[in-house]
Amino acid sequence: MGGLRQILGRQRAGGENMKLATLKSGGRDGTLLVVDKFGDRAVPVPQIAPTLQSALDQWAEVETELRAIYRLLNQGKMQDAFALDVKQLHSPLPRAYQWADGSAYLPHVELVRKARGAEVPASFYTDPLIYQGGSDSFIGPTDGIELIDPAWGCDFEAEVAVITDDVPMGVTPDDALAHIKLVMLVNDVSLRNLIPAELEKGFGFFQGKPASAFSPVAVSPDELGEAWRDGKLHLPIRVAVNGKSFGAPQAGVDMQFDFGRLIAHAAKTRHLCAGTIIGSGTVSNQDRSLGHACIMEKRMLEKLETGAAATPFLQFGDRVRIEMLGTDDQSIFGAIDQVVVKY
Repeated sequence: MGGLRQILGRQRAGGENMKLATLKSGGRDGTLLVVDKFGDRAVPVPQIAPTLQSALDQWAEVETELRAIYRLLNQGKMQDAFALDVKQLHSPLPRAYQWADGSAYLPHVELVRKARGAEVPASFYTDPLIYQGGSDSFIGPTDGIELIDPAWGCDFEAEVAVITDDVPMGVTPDDALAHIKLVMLVNDVSLRNLIPAELEKGFGFFQGKPASAFSPVAVSPDELGEAWRDGKLHLPIRVAVNGKSFGAPQAGVDMQFDFGRLIAHAAKTRHLCAGTIIGSGTVSNQDRSLGHACIMEKRMLEKLETGAAATPFLQFGDRVRIEMLGTDDQSIFGAIDQVVVKY
């Protein structure tokens, strides 16, 4: 321990970026890993924090050491490093104190509400929309999407999400950006045929929103370079279904509310605990030639064009892959790669 601390102390001046993941070991919350730049190798860091939530709880004290480990790992100087198998990973936070998902891409909101025969209220263009999701148990990035009945209309929703440290109530959108510690991808699973009846009750989603999955790796915003600016991630999110491209909409385009606005909205009347996850909502563009990040959008366009939706929702055995590549064509977060399985 003392030797490692001395090495870390000598590394502190450099200031590296960071990629983190959670190994399926050590209990329900897993074991925190630092992952190398290419997602090939990882090292557990119990001497710094046993879990990602533990690290977030004391972020100011451990961030520098985690970044130093990342540098050493990329230099091949971590003797405890091992080859990483993504199937061994939980979502970065296997469970979280809070998961609040926004709907910041208005092209998605407009189409989905049309599918329900509902208008888009004027306030949606000026005030963020967020719902409280279930966060007691997330799906691992390569674990199956468990489904009882395909008639429920199982859909994927490819999104970007951020993890915060402690956020004070009443934070401004500009100040909220400084509380973003990690960025990751999301598959926000939706059961489309259950949602309308739930919303008619006027009390929001519950059964229509089962457990979500997150990317294998969460990265610090500075790891994203110029792609992270103005509180948005300016890269396409790539979706494939059964090995065929479904869409690659641009995450930095048509996002009405950046993550600073979303966080400030969530914190208007409450403090946000370290480890809060805020989602962007389904990435969607006005330019429909880029494809889609959910099935519902494609179905709605088919209905508008031909009078009937043709693309089916997910069935048992269908595979969904969600990924984002950097300008070097390297996977940034690893891939969410899931098969729908019968529960």
